[in-house]
This record gives sequence, C-alpha cells and structure tokens, in this order.
Amino acid sequence: MTSRSIEQLERYGEDIACIESGERFTYRQLLAAADGVAAPIDGRPLVALSAANTVPSLAAYLGFLRRGIPVMLLPSDMRQDVLQETLAAYRPGYLFAPLGAWEREAPRSLCSFRGHALFDVGELGARGVAGAPGSQGVPDAPVPLHPDLALLLTTSGSTGSRKYVRLSVRNLNANARSIADYLGIGPGDRAITTLPFSYSYGLSIINSHLLEGATLVLNEDPLVNRRFWDTLREQEATTFGGVPYTYSLLKRLRFERMDLPSLRYLTQAGGRLGEELHREFAETCARKGIGFVVMYGQTEATARMSYLAASDASRFIGSVGKAIPGGRFELRGADGETVERPGEEGELVYFGDNVSLGYAEQASDLAKGDENCGRLETGDIARRDEEGNCYIVGRKKRFLKIHGKRTNLDELDALLEREGFSAASTGSDDRLMVYTDMDDPDAIRTFLIRTIGLNKGTFEIRRIEAIPRSDSGKVRYSALEDRR
Repeated sequence: MTSRSIEQLERYGEDIACIESGERFTYRQLLAAADGVAAPIDGRPLVALSAANTVPSLAAYLGFLRRGIPVMLLPSDMRQDVLQETLAAYRPGYLFAPLGAWEREAPRSLCSFRGHALFDVGELGARGVAGAPGSQGVPDAPVPLHPDLALLLTTSGSTGSRKYVRLSVRNLNANARSIADYLGIGPGDRAITTLPFSYSYGLSIINSHLLEGATLVLNEDPLVNRRFWDTLREQEATTFGGVPYTYSLLKRLRFERMDLPSLRYLTQAGGRLGEELHREFAETCARKGIGFVVMYGQTEATARMSYLAASDASRFIGSVGKAIPGGRFELRGADGETVERPGEEGELVYFGDNVSLGYAEQASDLAKGDENCGRLETGDIARRDEEGNCYIVGRKKRFLKIHGKRTNLDELDALLEREGFSAASTGSDDRLMVYTDMDDPDAIRTFLIRTIGLNKGTFEIRRIEAIPRSDSGKVRYSALEDRR
C-alpha cells in the first residue's frame, strides 16, 4: 500500500498548491499557513471550521489534519441559528471562521489569517453567545474523542440537520488514493472548485488533487457567473465536478458551444443523472475531446464508491459503473441473500476502507469507534448488467405499494421531469403525494391518470411555493414528509 497521504504534502515543496483570485500559493506556503492556524491549539479538541473554497479554509483544514485535531466542516452559508445549535450539540473547543461573523462577540482571536480567525468557543460562551457551550457562564467539560476520529461531515448541507458522518484519516486517504488512481490525476492537473468545501464530493476533489501535487483553482462563483468561465480559461483549469443540477445548468448555458481547450475531463456524482443528460454529455464531451466520468457515492463512504470510465460513457447510458479500486459491491435481495443474476434488483452493499466510522448526532457520539467495519448498506436499490456495471434504480425507502402494485417514486419523479413537470413525490402505501411548485397542478393529475393509470383516489397533488433542495440540488424528501 502506497504511503501517499493528504496530511503529509511537504514533498511537493515549490509546486503550486492553489490559486485564488490570480494569487498563487506553493505547497510550502500553504503548509506554513496551515501550521500557523493550528499552532495555538493545545491538545486534541474538536474544532469547527466554517468552510468555503478559499485559502484560509484550505489552510485551516490541512493544519488541523496535520496536527491530528478532529475538525467539523460547517457550510459557509449555515444559518446563524443552526450554527448555534450545532455548537451547543457538539461542543467544539474552537471555531475557525471569517472575522466579521464573530468580531462583536469575541474581539480577541487566537490567530488570524486573511480575514479569518480562530476563536475559543468557551470564550464565546462566557460572553453569552446564544447556543455556544457554556453560554450560561459555566464552561462545559471537554468532549471525549475517539482516537480515530479525524473529520465530521454533514449529511444535509446547510439545511439544519445535526446528523454528521464520522470519518478517519484512513477513510480520507483510501478514498483520495482510489479517486486519484482511476482518474489519473497528476501534478499537471488543475481542478476548479464548483461544489461546497463542506460537501463530501467537493472535499474529495480537493483531497484527491492535493494528494497528487496538483493545483486547486479556488472559486466561489456559480457557473452562471461569467467570472467562473473567465477564471477557468485564465487559469487553464483541466477539470471540474458537478451534480445533476450542474449538468442541467451546463445544458442551458450551451456547454457544447464553449471553447475550453484546457479541460481534460468532467466528473459527475451527487445523485443519479437522467439518461437524457448522460447521453447528451457523453456525446458532447466525446466530440470535444473531453472525458466524461459518471460516478456514485455517499458521504457515508467518504465520497465516491464507483465510476464509469470515460471510454464507456456512451456505451452504458444510465450506469454508475463498477466499484472504485480497493472497493467492491454486493447486491442483497429482500431475503438477505446475495443477488448474482444480471438484471435482478437488490440493495447495493459496499465494502472498502473508505466506509465511515458511523454517525454522530451529539457530542457523546464522538467517543464511538468504528461501527461500520468497512461495510455500508447504501439504501439504494440497484441492478447489474452482463458486464458487471451497476444501475441505481431507486432508494429502498422510495418504493410504495399502491393497491398492491410496487411503485418506484424515483422513476415516477424522473418521468414527471421528462414531461416538463416540476414535481417531487412521497407518500405511504396506497397514498401517493405529489408536490409541485407549478401553477397548474391539474396538468400533473391528468397526466398521472391518463399515462400511468393511477386511480384519482390513490394520490393527491399539492401546490407549494418551492420544492426544497439541498446544497447539491437533491430534493429534500424529508422536508416534504414534514408537510404531510
């Protein structure tokens, strides 16, 4: 096993680690800044990091990793009330955040770097910051941390859930190595950031490129902003990643007409890409001489678990490919038996060193060890073709039985989307709920009755202001469930 690790990057010295607003930072400079951010911390407390695609966030993340200090990555756009609840639930010892967020409550910081600072959370509590540990003036006792704990990643973006995934350094390095190997990442690559730092897919892009001495083009502009494309061209970015919503945007932006000579490949994960978009981008990228790599992953497996090689992108439309190097898949039927026959469906179970330690929902959970032992029941229903490629057909919890007929809600949502409807479905057996933010819900009702043959008494169409989505663009079905 190779000794490559993302917490030990000194070997890249004067190579360019990252570029922000045209300013370049070598690995030596970045690591010096990283060590400076982490230097004031005594012991091994949990540290919260308000993470954005910026040099301060990157330096802080690496500094804590290098010191063996567990870090909780928080979305940079996390609402203040959610942040306060999170601090109260997990009781981190320190918070690294932009100066403007806390300067009135805690003017004295332990260190500062490019407009960001490291704050003692106990001091925040002593000053009466709502939700902070010790906010009644009595500091909380240190939180016991398992020795393998390195990172906490949220499962829901900035939406407010306190459920986090517990990850180890072994998880991070195993996944970064696999990704770097199957994508062929090298020192000449330049990845421009398009996804949140605190999101597992966005973080895995960062980790896998740093691991190989490549360069990160740190960017906070959305794809619809012209500055993003100017930066991509000026800095000669070779790759970027996107979720399904990203590719919907690229289609509207007429990506096929863009002249982007530096691009070597694109990656897609963060949800199932519709077959139409898969086919379109596979063909478009092939014409432009750009690799298009479809992948599948979950935060519970650090990030990615499978990939479909660019050379197969047009051959296996709708597939997420095969397990990453070092990992493997099994399909389990409803009876718990292994599904071997091609075309048969079962729950996808993944095995690999990138499988997380487990979940946390409060401070006491941080003392727990490895509860998964390298095995992850994904909750996704999949099938395999004759060549072993996987196809995700839906979520285990996203199936209903309507009058005894098994209904795949993910397939239903995809069908509605293809027909031009903005809608999302949920419900319980014998009662389907379809939510839409369109002005004419009756059109959906008519479609379901005429096309699918549903009895009008088995479903309800409900008009809402907006369909709730996560940072990655996925529908937040739990939020829809709350409306029932």
